[in-house]
Amino acid sequence: MVTPPGAVIVLRPMGERAVLAEVADLAAAVRLHAALAADPPAGIDDLVPAARTVLVCFDPARIPPAAVRAWIRSTASAHAAEPEPGPVVDVPLRYDGADLDDTAALLGIPVSDLVSRHAAAEWSVAFTGFSPGFAYLVSADWPFDVPRLDRPRTRVPAGAVGLAAGFTGAYPRQTPGGWRLIASTDAVLFDPDAAHPALLPPRARVRFVPERPRVVGSSRSGSAAGTGMSARVGMAPAPASCGVPALRVVDAGVGTTVQDLGRPRLAALGVARSGALDRQALRVANRLVGNDEGAAGLEILLGGFRARAEADTWVGVTGALTEVRVDERAVDLYAPVLVRAGSELSIGVARAGLRSYLAVRGGVEGHAAMGSRAHDSLAGLGPAPLRAGDLVRAGVPASAIPPVDVFPWTVPPSLIEVPLGEGPRADWFAPEALTTLVTQIWTVSSDLDRVGIRLDGPALERVHPGELASEGMRPGALQVPPHGRPVVLLADGPVTGGYPVIAVATEAGTEALAQARPGDRVRFRRV
Repeated sequence: MVTPPGAVIVLRPMGERAVLAEVADLAAAVRLHAALAADPPAGIDDLVPAARTVLVCFDPARIPPAAVRAWIRSTASAHAAEPEPGPVVDVPLRYDGADLDDTAALLGIPVSDLVSRHAAAEWSVAFTGFSPGFAYLVSADWPFDVPRLDRPRTRVPAGAVGLAAGFTGAYPRQTPGGWRLIASTDAVLFDPDAAHPALLPPRARVRFVPERPRVVGSSRSGSAAGTGMSARVGMAPAPASCGVPALRVVDAGVGTTVQDLGRPRLAALGVARSGALDRQALRVANRLVGNDEGAAGLEILLGGFRARAEADTWVGVTGALTEVRVDERAVDLYAPVLVRAGSELSIGVARAGLRSYLAVRGGVEGHAAMGSRAHDSLAGLGPAPLRAGDLVRAGVPASAIPPVDVFPWTVPPSLIEVPLGEGPRADWFAPEALTTLVTQIWTVSSDLDRVGIRLDGPALERVHPGELASEGMRPGALQVPPHGRPVVLLADGPVTGGYPVIAVATEAGTEALAQARPGDRVRFRRV
């Protein structure tokens, strides 16, 4: 369903914890986001502007869904004026992009005209997405609608500046991408250690300043008037390691990362929540050793992890079904375990489930990026995955170790039941597609990671032939790409996306999928 003629706003469900507010166009979305961000009530967790929508994420325990909808409608009615313009940010550019000549030819203008018109326009940041700090810039002075590349590049370098549709944008880090590259910049577009991480925040006004030819030994910087930001050309060094030595990694297995409960309330900057995929397993592991529930621990993919204790260390292991040993002695899952100095802790290959969680008494310490120690695999935020020889340091415990005789837990099943809430674009699909979604047993494909899980099964038929403009996403969203098989977004998934969302897994259902292995089966049910 599209916005009816004359309608100011259409509110669409996005599962149990979000509402997608759809308006007529990009300008209306910018106005609505500015109005909502000016004074959000308690319980509003995030606001994600996009091309024609604003995703409003909330905590239903603190604010009822009906109150959220009423607030959105009343705010939209009371704020029809243009928002205050953002700060002016000067960004130095070199017009040396790989697609510069081809793009000018595609538009039927000389390269010099393309460069002069791009540099003369005053751009503004409509919204961010795709990756942290990636700004979608628009300008009333820019008349061109530039098609994306037919075949996206697998690697676009950091600082590349491109065109797509009516937007221009600069890549903050090396990623895949399909925009046509016309220029490059040395400005650091996103620095998680800076007071203002994103150089180009929503509603900022951007002026591209063509640079003179490079001079060896010269230094350059842009300006960001009124914000205290500059076009940064270097990242702040990470602080020295903190905490006391706890474990020395002997074998990190297939993949072990530091995870806590992630980075909430930063999606407007393009930053995903990230954090532990099985949040309940991490919370329980922390409670078992007297930590705060949100303390950082280790997320271990498929097991095969070994570490030597540098000092007497209490640990707790939860999540996947696996064998845990201290030296040659088997110890319990879901129980506090003391590993004496010099002893080796080993976590065997998972027999059911996919991810184990290792909590260390005092929590895993180290450098935090934007308030979290979580490793974000898509954005590259947080500490790198662990390797053999790495030292795990522990902080100060929050409380005493609780007496635990038996902690109830269950083996992760091979048939995973996932409750579903309504999705904002269910009406893009045939009624039979919704029936298929909840009656079919889906199979977890080998295409799964911390970003999302692709499910194998019948194609879900679409009845809406058009393309969907980018709109806000959240963990649990079931996107349906053109091949018709659903992809469930997880914690490292992008904060905006262009595939229609047919339904949204509940928080509990999304956490259950964290333990899904290739070949496991998934059954959805409506709630």
